[in-house]
Amino acid sequence: MTTSAFPASPASSPASAVARTVGVGAARVHYDVHPAPASPSSLSPAPTLLLVHGTGSGGAVVNWERTVPRFTPSRTVITPDLSGADRTVDDGGALTVEGLAAQVIAVIEDAGTGPVDLLGFSMGAPVSAAVAALRPDLVHRLVLVAGWAHTGSDEYLRNLFTLWERLGEHDPAGFGRSVTMTGFSRDFLNAIGREGVEALIPNMPPTPGTLRHVALDLGVDVRALLPRITAPTLVVGCTRDATVPVENSRALAAAIGGSTYAEIDAGHVVLFEKEDEFVRTVEGFLSA
Repeated sequence: MTTSAFPASPASSPASAVARTVGVGAARVHYDVHPAPASPSSLSPAPTLLLVHGTGSGGAVVNWERTVPRFTPSRTVITPDLSGADRTVDDGGALTVEGLAAQVIAVIEDAGTGPVDLLGFSMGAPVSAAVAALRPDLVHRLVLVAGWAHTGSDEYLRNLFTLWERLGEHDPAGFGRSVTMTGFSRDFLNAIGREGVEALIPNMPPTPGTLRHVALDLGVDVRALLPRITAPTLVVGCTRDATVPVENSRALAAAIGGSTYAEIDAGHVVLFEKEDEFVRTVEGFLSA
């Protein structure tokens, strides 16, 4: 497996995407619309799928460039870049889950596709949960991958994100190694070998935008919102996740009434490490 799924400096939208922006407060939020092929025979096209990226200023391109083509044969896919990502411009202020949820809501409304299937990965999971709780009219189905509900009650998460903040400020190379080590399972890192691992390390540099995301990660608390989610929900945990341990996904599922839960034997970046199983799991739920 190559490391090309994580381009170091995403600068533009993929060739097949339509780039748009929408104003949300002080931010001009960039998003890409990846259209599904025209299908005149389809009487009831699948809902649009909106993918919310995780921590890192590379944003949607770094998280989703490899995965989007797996979904576009049957549905339109929208990939926003939230504040802190390179392609969205704002005032540089502190970020909150509710503020990023407002950006996702604005993208859904601006795109005009009606209720969407909403998938959030890592930091994108609590953001997506907030969207589903606050605007149930905009969410058809919800998928939360490698997410969590509350940082302050988990000493592992609190200390990991605090370490990232300090490494980002004082040891950028150490930051890259820490993120890589916790982002992927030991077996995966050994399988791609030293050259592959060294190629991964620069792909999430501790830019100011990335560190704004890490500061948000430290303050996550969506516990009060979870009982308000009414959309059919799939929570996906990763059994070898050393960034957000799988117990956090189990707790998310337990807090969302009627949710479905699945586990994949992978590290945190499951959409890269176990791409085929990830896509099958998501498609199976969205198509049910």
